[in-house]
Amino acid sequence: MRGPEGRRGETRAITSLSNERVKLIRALALRKARRETGLFVAEGAALAITARAAGWQPTMLVFLAGSTRTPAVAELVGSAQRAGAECLEVSEAVLAKLAGKDNPQTLLAVFAQRWQNPPATADLAGDALWLALEAPRDPGNLGSIMRSLDAVGGSGLIIIGQGCDPYSREAVRASMGSIFNVAITHMEREPFVAWRAHWPGDVVGTHLEARLDFRRAVYRAPLILLMGSEGPGLSPELSRACSRLVKIPMAGRLDSLNLAIATGLMLYGLRKAILTL
Repeated sequence: MRGPEGRRGETRAITSLSNERVKLIRALALRKARRETGLFVAEGAALAITARAAGWQPTMLVFLAGSTRTPAVAELVGSAQRAGAECLEVSEAVLAKLAGKDNPQTLLAVFAQRWQNPPATADLAGDALWLALEAPRDPGNLGSIMRSLDAVGGSGLIIIGQGCDPYSREAVRASMGSIFNVAITHMEREPFVAWRAHWPGDVVGTHLEARLDFRRAVYRAPLILLMGSEGPGLSPELSRACSRLVKIPMAGRLDSLNLAIATGLMLYGLRKAILTL
């Protein structure tokens, strides 16, 4: 089910909290509504600018009445109108209800989600670096991980199993715009294992029982970095799917890192390894 259709390219003033567009955008705070409509919300002009630079155009653009006096907002509204998006000029009361923060931005945009198919293993670039996450639980971690993957020029993200939603407001916000730069795929565990069987390079997993320091391993590109969920780590089935299990050495008393930090360290380590192959 998609969201209700409006007139493309038009600008409407909305002051009522009971307006159908207001109800739709508010509902997108719920995963069920995002799944049914295929839409998600990004708050702030900075994210909208990043989206446009990455080739995304909103289906709806919501902006505070009078905010088009700011050049950046005026440019975004004009661009959205030319692209055929529905533009909604709203009151402070309406924007406060739509925004996910106590101090709302003057603009938010509604986009269509983009889910990619798994990459064809026969067509992979030799320096490809994919990240696979098994059932990530924390949307803030997931957003931060997308930011790190974007920073190292990663090829894309595979979410395995029933993890948190990368298009939730928390994940989108934490990604700092990288949601628009990262290809995202979803697979269940068994299809992933079957697809991975045709992967031409290494599948690298981190594991508490691994003995090999990830900085000392010799890898075979292209690479998949496979990371487990916060807490449980990799399941036995996905641990067996790895061609190489490595560890991040700990000099202190703790035996693990936050998932976003651990993934960032591994991504940079594997990118460096690929560049030296």
